[in-house]
Formats: sequence, C-alpha cells, structure tokens
Amino acid sequence: MQDTSKQYDAVIETCRSLFIKKMSDYGSAWRILRLPSLTDQIFIKAQRIRSLQQNEVRKVDEDEVSEFIGIINYCIMALIQLEKGVVEQPDLSTDEATQLYDDKITLTKQLMLDKNHDYGEAWRDMRVSSLTDLILQKLLRVKQIEDNKGKTLVSEGIDANYQDMINYAVFAMIHLNNE
Repeated sequence: MQDTSKQYDAVIETCRSLFIKKMSDYGSAWRILRLPSLTDQIFIKAQRIRSLQQNEVRKVDEDEVSEFIGIINYCIMALIQLEKGVVEQPDLSTDEATQLYDDKITLTKQLMLDKNHDYGEAWRDMRVSSLTDLILQKLLRVKQIEDNKGKTLVSEGIDANYQDMINYAVFAMIHLNNE
C-alpha cells in the first residue's frame, strides 16, 4: 500500500500544480460557481472520457489524463464550495485556495487509505473504463441529491461522493501512468 500512497501523491502533485497555475491566471473566479454548475463541469469531463474510451476517432487533441485532472480539481473546488459557500466575487488568494486544496486532499487521501485497506486494493484489478463509469454513477447520485435540496434518507452526502470521484480519478490516472 506504500506504493499506492506515493502514486497517489504524484498524481495529486500534477493536479495541484495545474490548480495553482490556473489560480495565477484566473484568480478564484470559480468561487462564484454554484454546486450544480461544478457538478455539471465534472459531468462534462466524465462524459468526454467515456466518449474517448468508446470512439476510435478524436477531433480534439486531448487525452483522458487531462480530463481526469479536471475531474479531480473540480471536485476539490466543489468540496471547498460546500465548506465556504458561494460568493458573488472572487475572494481567495492563491495561497488561501492552495491551503484549502491541501486540506481537502488530506481528508480525501485518508478516506482512500482507509477504504483501500478494507477493500484490499481491488481497484488495481479494475479497468479505467469501469472507474469512469463509477464516476458517472456518482455524478448522477450527486445530481439527484442536489435535486433533493441536499437531503438524503440513508445515503452518503454530496461531500463523500465528490471524495470518491477524486479517488476513482486518481486510480484511473495511476493505471494510465502505468500503461
């Protein structure tokens, strides 16, 4: 499991680096996005990955990895929005946003380590396409919870679903990096 932790950190470092660069370019403009808007952005990325996996011809020169990075970063933004709420104007410096990013990843990685222990690294035997489908399923669940105004009777909340999507996307990137 030590390899998993190191591989996880390497994937997150790539995502984090891009997040920081985009914060430098755009600031925290994403802070105005409501949760359903972030969910839809993640959905677009996941649908594109599924299309890339199913279609032989690609008309845009981007691969699955860049889309998985987008899923991870948008999920982290969503987790930050859940905690801090939506604002009318960008309100976070790059340093503040990076600290929040790191806080969310620390919690999400710990969840991964706990589940990975209990499930015996079953994800290593999964296909990237299955991880993509699980992300899409989680997105449909999140959309339903959003439509229910955040209420669930017996299910995990939106935050747990975003964390699972991050972890599935990291697992997919580890698989893709090993190919």
